[in-house]
Amino acid sequence: SRPTSRDSPQAGFASEGPPTYTMAAHLAQGASVFASAAKAFGSENKSRRIGLVTTRGGARGGVVRAAAASPDPILLRAARGEQVERPPVWLMRQAGRYMAEFREYSNKYPFRHRSETPEIAIELSLQPWRAFKPDGVIMFSDILTPLPAMGVEFDVVKGKGPVIGTPVRTMADVKALKPLDDPDASLPFVREILSTLRKEIDGQSTVLGFVGSPWTLCAYSMEGKSDRHLIQTKQIMTQDPETLHAYLNHLTEALGVYVCHQIDCGAQVVQIFDSWAHHLSPSQFLEFSHPYNERVIAIVKAKYPSTPLIFHANGGVGKLEALAQSSADVIGLDWNTSMVEARAVLGPDRVLQGNMDPMYLFADKQRIYKEVENNVKDAGKKNLILNVGHGVVQGTPEESVGHFCDAARASVYAKETVGA
Repeated sequence: SRPTSRDSPQAGFASEGPPTYTMAAHLAQGASVFASAAKAFGSENKSRRIGLVTTRGGARGGVVRAAAASPDPILLRAARGEQVERPPVWLMRQAGRYMAEFREYSNKYPFRHRSETPEIAIELSLQPWRAFKPDGVIMFSDILTPLPAMGVEFDVVKGKGPVIGTPVRTMADVKALKPLDDPDASLPFVREILSTLRKEIDGQSTVLGFVGSPWTLCAYSMEGKSDRHLIQTKQIMTQDPETLHAYLNHLTEALGVYVCHQIDCGAQVVQIFDSWAHHLSPSQFLEFSHPYNERVIAIVKAKYPSTPLIFHANGGVGKLEALAQSSADVIGLDWNTSMVEARAVLGPDRVLQGNMDPMYLFADKQRIYKEVENNVKDAGKKNLILNVGHGVVQGTPEESVGHFCDAARASVYAKETVGA
């Protein structure tokens, strides 16, 4: 889902004792450790671009632009902080097994064949758009997709999920990784998928790209699989943090390149999924996730300053003060997070995304409409991109996704809110 040259000139297709945990201390610690890892690891990789993290206090910007006549789709405008007439809507795991026509492909082809074969990935991306007309069309892919380009192979095993046969667990493993220098060569399918989606959508919706956060990809590839305790990663975190930070640094640089590549191929908005943020305490998040997310954002903004970035933390509850430090344009919330509390902490002018419990999609139409109404109200009836607070669950009735999208389209903001 990428921008056309018509829409975007930047598109390439155109001591002692226990420590006292304070927000400032952890931000400083995260930046310091990041810098140390960059220095140590970068001494053998001088050709790579490694920089320090910059952090911002409070909500970013705080300026919401007045709505103006624009040919751009509503989700793109909302993500940029413009005032819009209603909350735009899309769903995480929008292309998925809840759709019968999706299952025709998933029952026939393995995951990587589907996600890395352009004509199949394009079809799967377009299926929910044709059915429900959401305001965002996200490319069918996976957060682990860029790993093979760095030398980390993975497979998705039915019933088990992603499996990485050779986990990354030592400094020698990290130093053996390849940089992601040429995504067109190492991930050739991405450009065709995104550029084709932009042409197919033709400005009627916003094309979304996405990546996993450095922390999430790091933990996945250290564990070698999904694990509820992250035993391997947490041991490395506590016993060999230098290796953990070195790998996070490598991933950060690669993901900065990969996000820029997605935008160059046509993505109009890109979401960073911190899918495993729930494995981190607030203090751990500030050391092992936040500084690296900020570096990815800084790399992208240096090249594409006007392309909105969404940061979504699964497990953001308890981390709202940390999320307030994010320089992402939009903060995505999971369904465990109170939208009212998030709005109070993050401020009235911050664009939020979320966060209806996807299990409400098993309810009747009336209840779905009511929950959408509640979500919009709790967000302050402005500066919201409506979404579910987690991916759509397999078995969700397809008509319920339609009701959810229809309810969003019916949630027209009052004129005084739009003009505020």
